[in-house]
Amino acid sequence: MSSMKNNYANNIGILISGRGTNMENIIKACEKDSIPGKVAIVISDNPSAAGIEIAQLHAVPTKIIERKSFSSKEEFESEIIKCLNEHQANLVCLAGFMRILSPVFIRAFSSKIINIHPALLPSFPGLHAQKQALDYGVKIAGATVHFVDEGVDTGPIIIQQIVTIDENDTEESLSQKILEKEHQIYPEAIRLFFEGKLAIEGRKVKISK
Repeated sequence: MSSMKNNYANNIGILISGRGTNMENIIKACEKDSIPGKVAIVISDNPSAAGIEIAQLHAVPTKIIERKSFSSKEEFESEIIKCLNEHQANLVCLAGFMRILSPVFIRAFSSKIINIHPALLPSFPGLHAQKQALDYGVKIAGATVHFVDEGVDTGPIIIQQIVTIDENDTEESLSQKILEKEHQIYPEAIRLFFEGKLAIEGRKVKISK
């Protein structure tokens, strides 16, 4: 009974633009009760996103909200906020959502938006993080789950996991290694959030036992 109660109390809204591998992983973690909550809505700005069909196969409500349907970014984001609120999302997870959110959006869900990034932040923010790491010649890379603030990949870090870069790694092979770590730490960060074990203190996220 307690698990069911948690599932109704803890609603996740996921924003995607593509296949949404992290989205699918989060949905499965909720189905297995690894996360004490449920995915209440998946929103995509891309009507061709394969993740929409994947979410529907898991009986998760979906909504397509295209930027071109609105005259301004403000109106576009307002519609997303409205949809998230209608589904009572109290955590917003970005899973390959290829748009930078405005300060207005971020303030609407203050300290309730998290993102996964395929690098050890603050190194290699932005696009093509795996290629950045390979081009720079670093020996380790990894994944970071962080709260979203008004910068690009600059929010307080929740969890990080490392991978070793081999000399023969390509962008594709490194991406796959990092993705495996992403699938481990993103559900873990969500679980900690819903269990009330995360506290933001300045730049740091304190995790309680």
